[in-house]
Amino acid sequence: MTLRPYRPSDLEEILELFYETVHTVNAKDYTPEQLDAWADGAPDREEWGRTLLEHTAFVAVEDGKIAGFGDISASGYLDRLYVHRDFQRRGVASALCAALEGAVEAECIVTHASMTARPFFEKRDYRVIRERRVVRHGVSMMNYRMEKRHPSPAQNACY
Repeated sequence: MTLRPYRPSDLEEILELFYETVHTVNAKDYTPEQLDAWADGAPDREEWGRTLLEHTAFVAVEDGKIAGFGDISASGYLDRLYVHRDFQRRGVASALCAALEGAVEAECIVTHASMTARPFFEKRDYRVIRERRVVRHGVSMMNYRMEKRHPSPAQNACY
């Protein structure tokens, strides 16, 4: 597996990976209605492309296929981190997350983690700040605001 910066030519494969991951990996924690609201199959391609270019974004590639992707803003908001269903539990998320965390100098790294992703982030020393109810397309679902001090020892606590 190799990590590399996101390229606009990756967008369609990333959008497919996002949809498939949500509807398979997250299916154990969310209802079909919630999964459809989260990933409805009609993403705003312009918005996704813009934010992936504005943020630091990496893709993990294995055998010519995108195994995962993630992005983080300069302020330390870890926006997205998704791993293809066929590449789960192979270190892809850990490698991406470490690269993203190391790419910013923010005091605190913040993410809104799904119920499925919460244990992964807890193992990486993120802590739950609060449970959140979010509404997408009129459907309510739960996630968690999680925070972590920046890995650099010179940074202050964020909580």
